[in-house]
Amino acid sequence: MKVAIIGGGPAGLYAAILLKKQRPSADIAVYERNRADDTFGFGVVFSDATLDNFEKHDLPSYRRITQEFAYWDDIAVHFRGTVHRVGGNGFCGCSRQKLLLILQERARELGVSLHFEVDIDDESRFADADLVLFADGINSRFREKHVDHFEPEVDLRTNKFAWMGSTRPLDAFTFIFQETEWGPFIAHAYQYEAGYSTWIFETDPETFERAGLAGLNETQSAARMADIFGWFLDGHKLLTNRSMWRNFPMIRSKRWVKDNMVLLGDAKATAHFSIGSGTKLAMEDAIALADAMAKAPDIKAALDVYEHGRREEVEKTQHAADVSLVWFEHVDRFWDFDPVQFAFGVMTRSKAITYDNLKLRAPDFVAEVEKSFARQVRSKGFDVSTDKPMVPLFQPFRLREMEIANRAVMSPMCMYSAKEGVPGDFHLVHYGSRAIGGAGLIFTEMTCVSRDARITPGCAGLWNDEQETAWRHIVDFVHGNSAAKICLQLGHAGRKGATRLMWDGMDRPLDEGGWDVVSASPLPYFPDSQVPRELDRAGMNAVRDSFVAAAERGERCGFDMLELHCAHGYLLASFISPLTNTRADQYGGSLENRLRFPLEIFEALRAVWPKHKPMSVRISATDWADGGITGDDAVAIARAFAGAGVDLVDVSAGQTVRDAQPVYGRMFQTPFSDQVRNEARVATMCVGNITTADQANTILAAGRADLVALGRPHLVDPFFTMKAAAWYGANDAFCPPQYQPGKDQIFRNSVRDRQDLEELRIKAKPKTRAELKAEATKPLAAE
Repeated sequence: MKVAIIGGGPAGLYAAILLKKQRPSADIAVYERNRADDTFGFGVVFSDATLDNFEKHDLPSYRRITQEFAYWDDIAVHFRGTVHRVGGNGFCGCSRQKLLLILQERARELGVSLHFEVDIDDESRFADADLVLFADGINSRFREKHVDHFEPEVDLRTNKFAWMGSTRPLDAFTFIFQETEWGPFIAHAYQYEAGYSTWIFETDPETFERAGLAGLNETQSAARMADIFGWFLDGHKLLTNRSMWRNFPMIRSKRWVKDNMVLLGDAKATAHFSIGSGTKLAMEDAIALADAMAKAPDIKAALDVYEHGRREEVEKTQHAADVSLVWFEHVDRFWDFDPVQFAFGVMTRSKAITYDNLKLRAPDFVAEVEKSFARQVRSKGFDVSTDKPMVPLFQPFRLREMEIANRAVMSPMCMYSAKEGVPGDFHLVHYGSRAIGGAGLIFTEMTCVSRDARITPGCAGLWNDEQETAWRHIVDFVHGNSAAKICLQLGHAGRKGATRLMWDGMDRPLDEGGWDVVSASPLPYFPDSQVPRELDRAGMNAVRDSFVAAAERGERCGFDMLELHCAHGYLLASFISPLTNTRADQYGGSLENRLRFPLEIFEALRAVWPKHKPMSVRISATDWADGGITGDDAVAIARAFAGAGVDLVDVSAGQTVRDAQPVYGRMFQTPFSDQVRNEARVATMCVGNITTADQANTILAAGRADLVALGRPHLVDPFFTMKAAAWYGANDAFCPPQYQPGKDQIFRNSVRDRQDLEELRIKAKPKTRAELKAEATKPLAAE
C-alpha cells in the first residue's frame, strides 16, 4: 500500500504515524513545502480529553508530548480592573514547533519518509498511490483546485486578530478585555513552555481602524499591543512570527473525499481560536481516518466511513466555535455588565459549559454570580436575599405592574384541539396543570382573532362570546389555583391559514372545508398552497379591528398580559419579512415601511389594553434564508416596538418560508435573544430547544434573556418548574394545599438526590493533568 500525504503539519504527521502503525509494510511519505523546523505561530493548546485520545492511539508520541507540555487548571478573566479565576478546566499547552518535531521524530522511528522543502502543486505525481491525503492547511491549494467538487464555504469573520508570543509567564489560560481610547481589545493568552506564552490579540474592525493598525508592520503592531497591555506584560517583550493582522476564515466543505483523495485538518474545516480546537481537530481527523482504515474492507469504504462518521463531531465543534467567536465579535454588548456576570458569560459563551457544570468545578465563582444576579433583582425593588440568593431561574421579575415569581415560562404552543375556536376541557387541563406545576408565566397558544385568521380548523380563537366564556373559565382556574400569571397571545395566520392539523401534515392546505386567506403579498407558502389575497386598506382596517376586539375580550377574561404574534410567517410576519412582502406601496420596501402595519396593530392594542398590564411581541429574529430578516434587522424591529410601548420581546426564529435552512442545536435561538436584549436594550424571552433548568440558569446568569420559555419539556412534564424548584431548593415555590405533601416529599428527596449526583460526578471526573502534576511535584510530608 502506498500513501502520499501533502502537508507536514499535525494532521499530516499524525495520520502518517497512525497509518504506519497499522500497516508497517506500507510506503507512507509526507511532503512539506517548509523546512522541518519552520512553524507558524507559537503554542498549541489541548484539553485533558484530547490528550486521553492521544494516549489511546499512540502512547510513545503521547508521552513525549506530555513531557513537554505546560499544564494549568484555571481560566483567568481580566475585565474592568477585576480578575476572576475559574478552576477545574484541565488545559495544557505546548510549543507548536516542539509538537511538530516530536511527531516528525516518531514518524521517522516508524519508517515514514519525510520530505521537506518540496512544493507539490499537482497530485498526478502520486497517480500510483493508493491513498492521497491533502493536509495542506487553511489555504489548501488542492481544496481550491478541486473547488467544484469539495464545494467549500468560506466565512471571513469580521474581527481582526494577530498571533504573537511573549516571555511573560502565565499560570492560567488568560483572557484580558482592555478598554482603550479607540475601543476594546482582547488578549487570549496561555503559557506553552517555560518562559514562553502565546498571545492572540483581537479587536473589531472599527477599533482596528481607529487605532491606526492598518498601516503598521509586525514590529510596530507588537509595540502598539505592548503599550495597550503593558500593565500586564510587566516589562516582558512581545515576539512576532508572521504576526500580521487578518480575519479568521470559518471553512466548511460540502465534501471531504474525491476518489482516493481526502481533505484533513484545516484544509477541510476550521474552528475559531477562541475555543482552541484547530490542532485538536486536525489530529482527531487523523485518528478518525486511521480508525476507518482499520475497520473498513477497502480504501473507498474507509473514506466513506471517515467522511460520514467524522462530520457530525466536526460540525459540533464548529458550531461551538461559531457561537464563541460571535460572542467575541460583539463583546461591546456586554461591556457595561457587572464584572462577575461578564466573566460568567466568557465561561459559558460556547454552550459547552453550563451553570451546574461550572458550579461543580468552581463553586465560589458561581456563588459570586448568584449574588451579582440577586443584587440586580434587588435593585428593581424586590426583597430578595443577596447573602444566600436563589439561582437566577427562581428570582422574581416584573413587567409594568405584573410580577412573576420565577423566570420559567411555558411557551405558547398550538394544541389544534379547539372546536370552532372554543377551548374545551383539554385546554382547561393543559393550562391549569402547567400553572399548578409552578411556571411563573404561561402563554396561551396563538389565539386567532377571527374565524378566517385560524391556521387550522382546530385553532383556538377569541372572536365570540362562547370563546370568551371558555377562556375566562381557564384564566379563573389559573388565578384561583396557582401563582402563575397567564398571557394571551393573539395572532392571524395569514397565508399559512386553512391548513391541516399538525399531525395530519403541518402547513399543508386543507383538502376541503378551507377558507380564503390573506397576506402582505399574493405569494403561496407551498406551490400548491392557496394563493393569498393581498390585503388592501379596507382589509387592514378589518384585521386591525378584529385584533382590538379580541384584546378587549381578553381583558374581560382577566388575562395578565397580552402578546402580539409577529413571527413564523403568519400575517404580521409576512409584512415584516422582505421574502414575503413585495408590495410597492407604503407598506412595502424598507424595513420601516414593512413594519408600518404590524406597529399600527400593536399601537391599537396598546391603546385598549390596560396601562398597568404589560404587552409583548413575538418576532422571528431571522428567516434562516438569504435575503430575509437577520439578527441586525431583529434589533431594529425590537427598537421599533419598544418605541411603541412593548415591554418584552419574545425572540423566536424562522418558519417564514418553506425553504429556510435553520441551524438547530441546544438553545439554538438564544443568540438572537442575546443580540436583541443587549443591543436594543429591551427585555427579552428566549425559546428554542431549551430543555433543562440548568440551561435556563446559564442563559439568565449570562444576561442573554430575562425570561426563558420552555415548550416540549412542559408538554411531557407539567411540573417541570416545581421539580426544578425542589432541585435548587427554592422553598418558596407556590403549591396548592392539595398537593403540599407531594411538594414536601420531592423537596426532601431532592436534597439527597442532588448531593448524591454531585458526589458521583466529582468521583467520576478524572483529575486534570495539572492536578496530577501538582501532586507529583508536591514535597513528601516528613515522617
